[in-house]
Amino acid sequence: MTHLPPPPADLLRDAALFLDFDGTLVELQERPDAVRVDARLATLIERLSHALDGRVAIISGRPVDGIRALFGAPAFAISGSHGLEVAWPDGRVHQAERPAALDRIVADMHDFATATRGVLVEEKPLGAALHYRAVPTAEAAATQLATLLAADTGLHLQTGKMMVEVRVAGADKGSALRQMMQAPALTGYKPVFLGDDDTDEPAMAAAATLGGAGILIGAPRATAAAWRLDSVADTLSWLEAATESLSA
Repeated sequence: MTHLPPPPADLLRDAALFLDFDGTLVELQERPDAVRVDARLATLIERLSHALDGRVAIISGRPVDGIRALFGAPAFAISGSHGLEVAWPDGRVHQAERPAALDRIVADMHDFATATRGVLVEEKPLGAALHYRAVPTAEAAATQLATLLAADTGLHLQTGKMMVEVRVAGADKGSALRQMMQAPALTGYKPVFLGDDDTDEPAMAAAATLGGAGILIGAPRATAAAWRLDSVADTLSWLEAATESLSA
């Protein structure tokens, strides 16, 4: 485990910025629908997008429509569902096909949540997740159910912070970053990705491979990131400082 330094304020010069959402820009909540985008965050993303000439995107495990709803009518690109959806500001959308097996997965997860007080089901266009943050003792049973459902349906098992998901395979946050970096407007720029979870590691690695870097948010751990910030609060403060540096 490497104890990484904080990123310099001028890191975003000649960069394309990619941001995880939950745990990076907003604090994790027991319920995904309890998260809100406040005025500070909305203004910050708008200022960053202006300072970087639009080279800002969110790469999230949430669906694209969920991120859009939180930000209103955002002018930035969004990758949702762990890289399975990509939506561009000009209206272009790429989305994998939803398998019929997800209907059964959703039903079984709801049965489990009904029998296990405090567990929440998050339905997504291309997956379904069990959140057990409010009842950590349900982790083993939730993981067992998701593992069985993934094996039975041939879908992908995705773990994360206090959640487990069954989703369509074939993409991750790293593939999303690589796809988005192929946009002509990003040619010649270095990708910088900020994320907190294990699900963000493929994007950290992809950013490094493409000449950029990852920034880990949270406690030190094994990571492909080159830099680290302690918390969401530190992330917002650093992004504000980086925005000022771009304007200097």
